[in-house]
Amino acid sequence: MAESEIRFEDGAAYERMMGTWSGLAGNVFVDWLAQPPGLRWIDVGCGNGAFSEVLVNRSAPAAVQGVDPSSAQIDFATKRPAGRLAKFQIGDAMALPFPDNAFDAATMALVIFFVPEPARGVAEMTRVVRPGGTVAAYAWDILGGGFPQEPIRVELRELGIPPLNPPSVEASRIDAMRDLWRKAGLEAIETREITVQRTFPDFEDYWETCQLGSSLAPTFAKMTADDKQQFKERIKTRTPADGTGRITLSARANAVKGKVPI
Repeated sequence: MAESEIRFEDGAAYERMMGTWSGLAGNVFVDWLAQPPGLRWIDVGCGNGAFSEVLVNRSAPAAVQGVDPSSAQIDFATKRPAGRLAKFQIGDAMALPFPDNAFDAATMALVIFFVPEPARGVAEMTRVVRPGGTVAAYAWDILGGGFPQEPIRVELRELGIPPLNPPSVEASRIDAMRDLWRKAGLEAIETREITVQRTFPDFEDYWETCQLGSSLAPTFAKMTADDKQQFKERIKTRTPADGTGRITLSARANAVKGKVPI
């Protein structure tokens, strides 16, 4: 993740909360990018390496370089199976520690809304990708109701509690992403929506997973035990289970890709 007021410092917790979602959307995203094998990729804001894992498994890369400001996330990423090929290091999305034209493709997976200055982040990806290479990103459509924890966000709003948004949440709008890519000088720009589903074995697993999010922790911390239990019951009503007790939810991301001019 790029530096922001919302930070993820527990790679294992992030994996359970968001890494699985990231992989689901990432698989669709990589297929859409339709890149040839043997490329040098940079995964900007790689977090705990969830999307880097997707790149290694699905794109047959020559190399994958992950960059993230969190040392804890980087430490988790290096221990993933993707570590057999991918390399990870601490770095800032707005000042990537690489020379011009160092990569064939650059991605931001669920990151652009955390970058304090998204335009600088896109400009940096464009700088480190060779002419003709691809610059791409996907981000949850938070403002359009596509966030995986949208049932909780809806309930918070009904209680008059504004959900905590990433600092650059406006950048996750599909038209905003297209505009950022255009202003960075990228060409052949395309956008799309990605919708995925995730099934939890039961409501308790879903509830525990949701509480791992740093954006929800401050709100939960302010609730009394009784208030939190009542809130939990309202969320349970919003997320009905199937006949076996499983909870299946959908999430939607916006995606964009473009080419560095030759």
